[in-house]
Amino acid sequence: MLAAAASAMGSAALAADKLVYMNDWLPGGDKALPFYAMQKGLFAAEGIDLTVQTARGSSEAIARIATGSADVGSGGFAALLQARAESNVPVSAVMSVFTQQPDSLFTVDGGPVKSIKDVEGRKVATATFTSSNVIWPLVLKRTGIDASKVTLLKVDPAALAPMLAAGQVDATINWSTASPPFVKALAALGKQLKIMPWSAAGFEGYGYSLYASNKLIAERPEVAKRFVAAFTKGMKMALADPKDVAKSMKAIFPEMDEALVEQQFLTIVPLIENDVSKAEGYGTFTKERLAKTWEWTAQAQNMPLDKLDPEKVVERGLLAK
Repeated sequence: MLAAAASAMGSAALAADKLVYMNDWLPGGDKALPFYAMQKGLFAAEGIDLTVQTARGSSEAIARIATGSADVGSGGFAALLQARAESNVPVSAVMSVFTQQPDSLFTVDGGPVKSIKDVEGRKVATATFTSSNVIWPLVLKRTGIDASKVTLLKVDPAALAPMLAAGQVDATINWSTASPPFVKALAALGKQLKIMPWSAAGFEGYGYSLYASNKLIAERPEVAKRFVAAFTKGMKMALADPKDVAKSMKAIFPEMDEALVEQQFLTIVPLIENDVSKAEGYGTFTKERLAKTWEWTAQAQNMPLDKLDPEKVVERGLLAK
């Protein structure tokens, strides 16, 4: 009987569907959801053998999925809209995670940048492949800033906090979810972080979302559906127990500071649980909010609105009813 059970378990393991997940940023509490669901065995329970890899921004994550290096992943929705409009990449959004935008400008409290308008004549650093770069031109335009008078430096995401702390730049472009490491780095020098959300300039719509390759959706829809189900279950578990998220990430990455991971995770909670998700449900894409997100993206990139139908960028059929 033991031999038969072992054989059955071995067959089940061999039968697991393999998927590669492209995480859009460095591992941390704010990017813990796929790691947490994996550590809790939720993907395995759905018959999925998941491997998580790391990109350096939403645009890179999309490119990796589009070229077949990954099957699923995550990132800012504006980056996917831009990629679909410009080159019709074979990638679709299958679940909205952030229904409020996290994009922000980080600076040192008490420094020369008092508001977004003050970046004119200043140095601003941003990660090379972040989705925030898609919207940045419109933020400048909406706030009356001459883009030619802003020195924009594109760097590795790990360099952003040290550059701001050292005074090498006057501000950095970040998601608000990245704030805990900045707070820590600045505090070591007796400085405080100031966050300027782009929502003040009117930016709204869908943010961080879950992606899947069109190939996966077309050829293995049931696998894709099981993946979304496991991710959704993990997200709900994580929201209910942030401390457990930190413990799980510490188990995967022993070098991580557990308290910092929890702080990072708590920054994403209001972006997931808010009036929008309460009214519309987790993971959904409404026609109106899709149109608003595309409108911002199109205007920021000087594209006509009829260049893309945002409805064709999402696949709603994978969410549990």
